[in-house]
Amino acid sequence: MSNKRKLWQIFGPVICAFVLLGILFLVPWHFSGKSDSALFKASVSRSNNIFKGQEIKKAAFAKEYVPFYGSSELSRMDPMHPSVLAYKYKRDYKPFLLGGPGSQSLTHFFGMQGTSQELTDKKAVMIISPQWFTKEGQNSAAFSMYFSQLQAVDWILSAKNSEATRYAAKRLLTMPAGTADESTKSALQTLAAGKQISGQTRLLLETRQRILENEDDLFSSLNMPNNVPQIQSGAHKLPGTYAYDNLRQIALDQGAEHTTNNPFDISNSFYTHRLGEKEVARLKGSQKNFDYTKSPEYGDLELVLDQFASQHTNVLFIIPPVNSKWAKYTGLSEKMYQEATNKIVKQLSSQGFDNIVNLTKDGNKKYFMEDTIHLGWNGWLTVDQYVQPFMKQKNQPITYHMDNYYFSKAWANKTNVGPTKVSASKSN
Repeated sequence: MSNKRKLWQIFGPVICAFVLLGILFLVPWHFSGKSDSALFKASVSRSNNIFKGQEIKKAAFAKEYVPFYGSSELSRMDPMHPSVLAYKYKRDYKPFLLGGPGSQSLTHFFGMQGTSQELTDKKAVMIISPQWFTKEGQNSAAFSMYFSQLQAVDWILSAKNSEATRYAAKRLLTMPAGTADESTKSALQTLAAGKQISGQTRLLLETRQRILENEDDLFSSLNMPNNVPQIQSGAHKLPGTYAYDNLRQIALDQGAEHTTNNPFDISNSFYTHRLGEKEVARLKGSQKNFDYTKSPEYGDLELVLDQFASQHTNVLFIIPPVNSKWAKYTGLSEKMYQEATNKIVKQLSSQGFDNIVNLTKDGNKKYFMEDTIHLGWNGWLTVDQYVQPFMKQKNQPITYHMDNYYFSKAWANKTNVGPTKVSASKSN
């Protein structure tokens, strides 16, 4: 046997493996299941991998799916949940749930990257919780759960020099997940300085983008939670024909059935497993110094609004309340909560985002909340009274009026902005 043949037998398989890997990750592939059933499963999975990726979201948004951006309230899948109602009554839109515990504006901004084309001149729903607007803003550990290098590379390659770009780059540089890769970190530093990335850096990032896209297409749907049975179970509890009065009675019955072991109208399971008597005693008066009026979250929210504006996306914003009984027990200031809400509404409405559902004064309504801060039976049903007509409206071209002032620390720390009156259409 010749030396060349011996060498080939030793190194040939390794060379072939590298070639195949190169083909696998550098040539565009489209493996992910995008059947109707696969998209529906993904839409209610609240999977972090789906959130981090783009291929399945792009496929869904090109069809009848509408992104519902939010946080942990999306996991409260009782029979009045938006996904259950849309499924049961065969509506011409399907919610695609994006978000989980700890997901806030900065998380959503980077999660939106890669789907701009599919959401141009489309609709979206976003639930904004005033609880996001803490002194610290987005928690870095939570951010890392929902962040991927694909999001960063997509954004860097499409970024143009602007106040929004410089702000986003600087914010991502404060997150450990954003600086974990040296090439991404270097590009972010360039953008934060108001400069353009070099041609060599762009070529490198474009190569990485192709690899990351193929990884997303190959692996994003693996180990995806299956919440479809939960949606179907909720739908079985609803009447065959949509009628608000009937649904409201079901919501009242469900709320009464599931809140029997505490004085706060909190669901039994949450009270037992997440609180308990000792924790409840410890939390009395614990929120009296909470302040949501000063936060870097206001600047992060502006990033999301800037993204929506660039896509001409028509957005319905929902601002939920807190459980009034719980707020009184923990000392959370209603005055402060309303001041923070007014500030959020001001930031939205002054720039042309007029579809705002302010529910922050409804936290005392029976079974409106499922636990301390999350919408429940009557809360979701009320949300539907706004979502359904919003989805039925013909989409009109929208011109937003963006103001860079909302990226400033002056706005982030501003208080007493005064009430802003905005109404959203409602129908039964």
